[in-house]
Amino acid sequence: MYAAYFGLKQEPFSIAPDPRLLFMSEQHREALAHLLYGVQGGGGFVLLTGEIGTGKTTVCRSFLDQVPAHVDLAYIFNPKLTVLELLETVCHEFGIGVQLPAQRPATVKDYLDPLNAFLLRSHAAGRNNVLVIDEAQNLAPEVLEQLRLLTNLETNERKLLQIILIGQPELRAMLARPELEQLAQRVIARYHLQALGEGETAQYVRHRMEVCGLQGPLPFDRRALARVHAATGGVPRRINLLCDRALLGAFGNGQAQVTRATIDQAVLEVFPRQAGTPAAWPRMALAGTVGVLAGAGLLFAATRGVERVDAVADRAPAKASQAVAVAQPLRVAVPAGAPAAPVAARPTPPPTLLRDEQQAWRELAQAWKLPAPDGEPCEALAREQVLCFTRSLDLSVIRQLARPGIVTLDAGTGQPSYAILSALTDQTATLRAAGTEQTVTLAALAQRWQGDFGTLWRAPTGYRDQPRVGAKGPLVDWVAHRLAAAQGGEPPKREAVLDPALRAQVRSFQRAQGLPVDGLPGPLTLMQLNRASGVDEPRLRTEP
Repeated sequence: MYAAYFGLKQEPFSIAPDPRLLFMSEQHREALAHLLYGVQGGGGFVLLTGEIGTGKTTVCRSFLDQVPAHVDLAYIFNPKLTVLELLETVCHEFGIGVQLPAQRPATVKDYLDPLNAFLLRSHAAGRNNVLVIDEAQNLAPEVLEQLRLLTNLETNERKLLQIILIGQPELRAMLARPELEQLAQRVIARYHLQALGEGETAQYVRHRMEVCGLQGPLPFDRRALARVHAATGGVPRRINLLCDRALLGAFGNGQAQVTRATIDQAVLEVFPRQAGTPAAWPRMALAGTVGVLAGAGLLFAATRGVERVDAVADRAPAKASQAVAVAQPLRVAVPAGAPAAPVAARPTPPPTLLRDEQQAWRELAQAWKLPAPDGEPCEALAREQVLCFTRSLDLSVIRQLARPGIVTLDAGTGQPSYAILSALTDQTATLRAAGTEQTVTLAALAQRWQGDFGTLWRAPTGYRDQPRVGAKGPLVDWVAHRLAAAQGGEPPKREAVLDPALRAQVRSFQRAQGLPVDGLPGPLTLMQLNRASGVDEPRLRTEP
């Protein structure tokens, strides 16, 4: 909206991680060095911690792009798992086939034996194996203890598995507990990401604007940059939110320069709690059926003739405790060129969120025109070869997948709610639930959503699990043919094998699609191969 006004090719402060805008401070480079040290095969644990928004994801993405070719990597995004689920996921991520007994429930040994055999084969082949666990502060103590036991897998010369834990500061507190002392003693390297200093904050702002095409002087004066640092504490994600809003405000007011007063006004919009304003959807939330993104002064129109109306929600459940109305500030924008007189907002019913996750899956199934009867919807959908997929994802990956999905809101409160993400633009997200629809800014979404995302995907014929290294069969053939079509190459003339050459093609495709790069065709990769080959699946709208 404001990019051309400031001579930019794109807006520089999106909260979605964009590798083109990567800013590596000295401490980010040090953190990356610690992770790269962890793939050298020394065994034990490497620990990376930091407050929310300090750049752990940025460092992790850089690390994934630089993993040496002799390293096999398993990456767990959502570690809210039991011990058995953890071991199952580790085996899955490494591509290890596990034969479970039919006559009794699975045990830890059923997973440990094939995992140990795989690690020994890898060691004999000169390969290192690294397990990366993101959001590791969510690991249960018994799961952490099992991870410690995994580091006991070893030969006479060295440990067979390196584990990297990435998480928020409470992870450090967890490892300081007496019952986890044995694990803490196996941490061979640790790094804690601090927020940026005032000088680094200014460098960060300049870097992102110059990458996006800034040719002249920085449109933030010295006092404005100092206020940005003070208001954000130097946390990159908060810097993005505040600077984006400040540039929009300067544009709406016809200012060539972002001043301290502009930043002060942006703080009221972006960080309402700092200004003493209670939060529902944050005040930068857009009214889904009322607000019209018609004028430049949408979010700064508090000083340009915008009347705010708060919709007071009825807190009672809407239907069998499956849906609940939530409070939402509504706002009407003044169209460009309109006089600065207050405009009355038309009240709308408060938006609705779902309390029942299974109901959310049923609503998502409706977008696929598939039946999802009462009971377990994912089991019913699997019979149609349509599978449920859940993972913690960044908006950049969700934007690449371009498919509707379930977002889990307020997960940290212990009372989560659910909605269908049906549209996603550079600035806004549109959420649908129980027949209602609302559009909010990405900044507002980020304050209530921690990344939990669920979607559906149509599995190719023969899919049962992610194929392991060296696998053959119909699924590997399908992957090889789809990759050849997507990359403009010749289809294979004989049976395909998931060998180093095919894995290199998978890595190239993953990198081009903005996916985690591991060379294994898991669900995210298969989704994008579906998309590249024109499989008919619902898509995210790109307009709210």
